[in-house]
Amino acid sequence: MAKKTVATLQTSSKRLTKAIKMVKSPKSGAYIFVESVMAPEMVNEWLSKH
Repeated sequence: MAKKTVATLQTSSKRLTKAIKMVKSPKSGAYIFVESVMAPEMVNEWLSKH
């Protein structure tokens, strides 16, 4: 089961969100963290993709 964390970052004129998701590596079986900075509207799509 993957956990997810979403933090909102605000820079001068653009609003960005940093999403961090813990996923199980297919190679080693260990958990790794995948992070990305994106627009807030894209977070749910990104989280469901991984």
